[in-house]
Amino acid sequence: MGLKWTDSLDIAIELYEKFPEQDPLRINFVDLRNKVLELEDFDDDPERSGERILEAIQAAWIEEAE
Repeated sequence: MGLKWTDSLDIAIELYEKFPEQDPLRINFVDLRNKVLELEDFDDDPERSGERILEAIQAAWIEEAE
């Protein structure tokens, strides 16, 4: 079972592990969306993302990085 847009914490953990050099405080939503789509376990419709979802993923990633 793959990751869905609503799995913000799990996505954040995957992003933290795959992109350790990326500062989640300095990523724009276009780049964040593209990085999520690059995740091997991600399996959701790319068109279902939105600003609120990306904000939740970014916030979880920031928390994971701290």
